[in-house]
Amino acid sequence: FFFQAEDGIRDAQESRGLGDVYKRQVHGVPDEKTLRLHPRPEWIEPSMWGKLLELGKSTKKMEPLLESMTTNRERWKAIIESPTPHKEAFPENLSLLSAFDRLCVLKVLTPDRVIGAVRAFVVERLGEKFITPPTFDLPKSFDDSAAHVPLVFVLPGTDPMASLIHFAETKGKADSLKIISLGQGTGPSADAAIAEGKKLGSWVLLQNCHLAPSWMPRLEQICEELDTKAVREKLHPSFRLWLTTYPSDKFPISILQNSVKMTNEPPKGIKSNLLVSYRSDPISDVKNFFETCTKPSEFKTLLYGLCFFHAVIQERRNYGPLGWNIRYDFNQTDLRISTRQLHLFLSTYEYVPYKALNYLISECNYGGRVTDKKDILVLQALMQDFFSETLFRERFLIPSLGLYPIPQPTFYDQYLKFINGFPPTQPPELFGLHANAEITRGINETDQICEALLATTAGGSITTGDGDNEARLKQLSKSILERLPKRFELEVVQIKFPISYNNSMNTVLMQEIIRYNNLCAVITKSLKEVEDALNGTVVMSEGLEKLCMSMSLGFIPELWKKSSYPSLKPLASYINDLLQRLKFFQRWIEKGTPRAFWISGFFFTQSFFTGVLQTYARKYTIAIDKLNFDFDFFEPPPESVEDPNELYPPVEDCAFIYGLFIEGCRWDQTRRLLDESLPHRLYEVAPCIQIKPAEEKPVGARKPTQGSYKCPVYRTAERKGVLSTTGHSTNFIMDISLPSDKEERHWIKRGVALISVSYTHLTLPTIYSV
Repeated sequence: FFFQAEDGIRDAQESRGLGDVYKRQVHGVPDEKTLRLHPRPEWIEPSMWGKLLELGKSTKKMEPLLESMTTNRERWKAIIESPTPHKEAFPENLSLLSAFDRLCVLKVLTPDRVIGAVRAFVVERLGEKFITPPTFDLPKSFDDSAAHVPLVFVLPGTDPMASLIHFAETKGKADSLKIISLGQGTGPSADAAIAEGKKLGSWVLLQNCHLAPSWMPRLEQICEELDTKAVREKLHPSFRLWLTTYPSDKFPISILQNSVKMTNEPPKGIKSNLLVSYRSDPISDVKNFFETCTKPSEFKTLLYGLCFFHAVIQERRNYGPLGWNIRYDFNQTDLRISTRQLHLFLSTYEYVPYKALNYLISECNYGGRVTDKKDILVLQALMQDFFSETLFRERFLIPSLGLYPIPQPTFYDQYLKFINGFPPTQPPELFGLHANAEITRGINETDQICEALLATTAGGSITTGDGDNEARLKQLSKSILERLPKRFELEVVQIKFPISYNNSMNTVLMQEIIRYNNLCAVITKSLKEVEDALNGTVVMSEGLEKLCMSMSLGFIPELWKKSSYPSLKPLASYINDLLQRLKFFQRWIEKGTPRAFWISGFFFTQSFFTGVLQTYARKYTIAIDKLNFDFDFFEPPPESVEDPNELYPPVEDCAFIYGLFIEGCRWDQTRRLLDESLPHRLYEVAPCIQIKPAEEKPVGARKPTQGSYKCPVYRTAERKGVLSTTGHSTNFIMDISLPSDKEERHWIKRGVALISVSYTHLTLPTIYSV
């Protein structure tokens, strides 16, 4: 809200709104003419310079920005390298920039440290309390409610069940509390429970309302009836209706508007997580639980490791796909069950049954929430660090850094005192990640807040803003239409590359160009309709309005996404990427099937690998399900080389692929091994990979694979997708075994993956590595 108010002031003073400024700094890609007029300084990345060029056009006070980047390098270097760039002084010719303008500049130069600047910005104008979240206070929320006012728990967050049951006990409602988990066929039960509660004054809890969208209209009707005079006169004053739901467009807005809304955010940071765990049931019950195990030394050490494991898997969620492919809602219930099982097993067995405990905790309690196969591997790798015999051998949880010592078994109060001595922040290495992950975390947080701000400014007509939005849309539509090449002539391609039983790659080519033709047809048709609508020759429909709004904000329109390959790029970069893909297939058609394939250019990447296997299987009459790939690695082609075919020798039955990027580590071409990432390098170019089909050997004949990491390949850096029947997401392509001199679980914890299409290859200025 405060940013919106600030935006209103900007809008009145300079005819520029937040949406326009944000669009320019994040999604703006300048034309060639602008780039020639303002050559890029060598220390700034091309993508960043493009954003600065566009940002320099946003207001008059921003105009000296470009010149300053060239003449004040040392000052900008100090700002970029500072851990708190918002506290650094800008060059004199930009001293008149407002605090909001400074934020816009920092968003481009230091995207990983904007959150600190935003906090300082809010504190300066509104005060400290506006960045300090209030503590969860269920009794206070209850006091604000009434029998006709529902109470809604908005998930995700810490599971409210334990808190609600405990609160019900204090109010004498534990026995009459009726809990119904909504789903198919549970509507009548919920109806009956509410009717009974209204008469007797009992409490009713309806869990997971988002899972019963068909019953939501009925729930809305019930809540509206509760607020009518006739019902309120007969309503028992002790009745309360409690609801839990995830954000859903099916949940009635009227209920949200007329209810008490609560959310219990999970604690942030290792210290807070551990304190919450040790102060929660059953660990906090010293007499009846903490001090009653028959193996106190083993129990207390493993319990500490288990609580640490619980904190780590929650903190990894802050690192996006590097932490987990899918964000899971691990909560205190998982820990509570696991601690009771640990206590039971240690008290029952004469030895510590690690195998059974690991299975129950990692596979059942926590693993039951995990749906992605790669995330299960991460969970198992972390269990080995925090819940195994190593806890009794190592002195520190991060031996390489000598951080986070493992305490000797002691009394309960001493554990709390020990935990209170932890530092407020933790290095990513504690979670198994590289130090660069902290940059990724900062960028993700910045993107989230900026996208949320942009969403709040996205309403209204496409003609609002600075008055020339229509002209810009016309120019953008015209530019895209002019740059799109003619569609592929399918008949000509089919003659040159006929469908053949012995050559599946011709089939792959035909399928790909058909998909690209369809996409280009959708883009062309929609842009022509936009031009007609802007010229007034056709009506601006709701669909066209949404398309124009997306284009105006620099996003890929939803209409295009339905016919497109997956992409996380902004609109300008998406169009550039599409043109490169079309160029790759045009070169294939003109020069013949290549030896080296730009793997990022395929619409449906899996079809390429299937085509290679199928060609080999038919040539040697081997069942395709008995084949796998062998890999070899070569130098990636330089960016200046347009056609890399000549760089790699012709090898029978093999294909070369390039265009992949490594996230989480880098490829050492000299040693031909995986190695740790360089500082501030988030993505690295992967080697050119030779793939050769080979018959899969029987299990008994296989040699153990030493020194390799089974690296997953994903279509986009988002990694998550729709879960398929294989147990993998639709974003997953295949695994490639990469040579390594470290344990495989080291790279699993790092979140190392090969990405076919990344959002950006290098998001930080090269001055970082100076």
